[in-house]
Amino acid sequence: MEAIILAGGKGTRLRPLTLTVPKPMVPVVDKPFLYYLLKMLKGEGVTRVVFSVGYLGEQIRDYFGEFWCGLELSYVLEKEPLGTGGAISACMDKVTDDEVVVINGDTYCQIDLNEMILSHKQHRAEITIALKEMFDFDRYGTVDVDVSNGAIQQFNEKRKINKGYINTGTYCLNKNIFERHNMPEKFSFETDFMQMKINELKSNAFETNGYFIDIGVQDDYQRFQRDVERGRLTFA
Repeated sequence: MEAIILAGGKGTRLRPLTLTVPKPMVPVVDKPFLYYLLKMLKGEGVTRVVFSVGYLGEQIRDYFGEFWCGLELSYVLEKEPLGTGGAISACMDKVTDDEVVVINGDTYCQIDLNEMILSHKQHRAEITIALKEMFDFDRYGTVDVDVSNGAIQQFNEKRKINKGYINTGTYCLNKNIFERHNMPEKFSFETDFMQMKINELKSNAFETNGYFIDIGVQDDYQRFQRDVERGRLTFA
């Protein structure tokens, strides 16, 4: 199983921490956040990881190298920001499987990746999006799903809502997903591709009930620290 980790962002909302380290490398207890993310991926059966790196990305390569805890790691450097879509597209050249898991380097989502990939194949999807039901929130947009076939219908803007499904930022994509779409070198995967082309794509929703957190803001970064310290998350 292969995964792409998007790790090129500047993490401006976590400053001053991210003035000297890339956002995925911010310290959690005595390890960088990516340590926990890679441990989780390895536990789910991932064997190869392709990093998209940009801002201070050499720190990621220097820390983890090309082989780490049984994982084969490679790196694609963004010489200038490509957007999430451009970063994924650039990484596809290093992907060898027909499908690849894509995750954000600042998000921890516990999910059965084998089940997700199986669902992706069973639905003959081009894109499978891991969704999580949440309650009483306004930080995330929501996703509408066709209950008859599990296809994604539309993405909704952030607003105060009592209950809804959010996009966890964990995807299973066909390696050739961009080939029939005339995408530029730089584009947003979320807005320029998914939102604009969702009706053209064979999509599939996969629900997860596992632990989910996006450390991109201070409150959730601190919450993840506390959860690790208290043993809420375990790592082999």
